[in-house]
Amino acid sequence: MSAILERRWVRDFDWLLLLLAVAISAFGTWMIFNAQPDAPFWKKQVLGLAVSLVVMLAVAFTDYRKLVHIAPAFYIFGLALLVIVLIPHVGLKINGQRCWIGVPGLGQFQPSEFMKIPTVLMLARYFGKPRSAPLTVKEMIAGGLILAVPVGLIMLEPDTGQALTYFPLLAVVLFLSSVRMWLVLAALVLGTASVPGMWYIGTHSGLIKNYQQERINVILDPENADRRGFGYHTWQSIVTVGKGGITGSVSKGDASQSKLKFLPEPHTDFIFAVTAENTGFVGCVLLLLAYAVLLTKLIHGARRAPDRTGMLVIMAIVGGLAFQIFINVGMALGILPVIGVPLPLMSAGISAILATFVAIGFAISIRLRRFVN
Repeated sequence: MSAILERRWVRDFDWLLLLLAVAISAFGTWMIFNAQPDAPFWKKQVLGLAVSLVVMLAVAFTDYRKLVHIAPAFYIFGLALLVIVLIPHVGLKINGQRCWIGVPGLGQFQPSEFMKIPTVLMLARYFGKPRSAPLTVKEMIAGGLILAVPVGLIMLEPDTGQALTYFPLLAVVLFLSSVRMWLVLAALVLGTASVPGMWYIGTHSGLIKNYQQERINVILDPENADRRGFGYHTWQSIVTVGKGGITGSVSKGDASQSKLKFLPEPHTDFIFAVTAENTGFVGCVLLLLAYAVLLTKLIHGARRAPDRTGMLVIMAIVGGLAFQIFINVGMALGILPVIGVPLPLMSAGISAILATFVAIGFAISIRLRRFVN
């Protein structure tokens, strides 16, 4: 029996999904090296990829239903890490944010990246039961509370960009759980109408900091933005992207924006700009195509999931990854403000690559059990 199961697992294992994830990560490691060849970031990324593959395989060959069943334990553990990171002298404070915990030998661990997985499992666990009626207001409030607790703790760090990446998880789950369309339309209209008022209150109350206002103004009025001040990141990214041309400029012997230290955070926030500079328009299109195939594979796996819970887990992952790709690429192209959202599988960071591969492990675990009743 075990031999039969092993053969079936090898046959049904989503090798293309794994190959895509590893290929994008390897490409990202190359871009990290090109961005800062003298720094150890690319070496740590290789280590992170190796660790992530081991953890991903462990998750893939574990029954995802067992992990969903103990999701509250993961959720509480993740919340504990988010609390610990806020403690002075425990959480590492970098660039005004206390987001990391030091791990000997590995560098820094970011609990907010890890917390996405327990949040997805909790949402899928709560909304995954078979249903024949639209969501009630009580259920939507419960889902909001599941999301609000980690988001609130992340905002205390403060890390607005990371907090924003949690909202697509809930949005996708609610949309796939028979939420009434009039509520969706009402929320969109109300949200759009409230933007001017929220902006006024936020700017006059101090909730929206001056640097955040400036980064938004760079997008709204780029010609009058201070290119040496808060608009520096955006303008340098645009210049870096433009240098790449069709096939990349560095291969032609041109000076690199990232190596010359003009582009800030080239190995994390602006890794897509580095990709554009090194591989040009062609390389960026191929990268986005790889992302599209990866997301399509995940969606196909969700359609064949054995239950609603598995479907919601995968689709929440799809929503989160798609949102991060959209925001990061928009930041690099100068059409969205800089909020510090990494590009999945590409940006340097062991926490981010580990969380993404764990998510892929869940998708593969669900696929392996798609014929289980």
